[in-house]
Amino acid sequence: MSGIEPEVRDFLKRVLQTVSMGMVFLLLHMTFGLYFNWAFFEGSIRTGNVVYYVIFLASLAGLIYYYYRLWKGRL
Repeated sequence: MSGIEPEVRDFLKRVLQTVSMGMVFLLLHMTFGLYFNWAFFEGSIRTGNVVYYVIFLASLAGLIYYYYRLWKGRL
């Protein structure tokens, strides 16, 4: 077995989960926002822009809530 202490293992697991969830969040929103051109307003506001920003804000709130629960030790 590994000689690492359980507290250190739990801390590193939390760090890894924080970084990986942040990367997933950024990659998804980069894909839909930049590549599909939903993050930019070209002349006027389109339905895709509104839907993208509503989903962006909801998923950002979910990510912050996930981080809060993760670092408070409730997961």
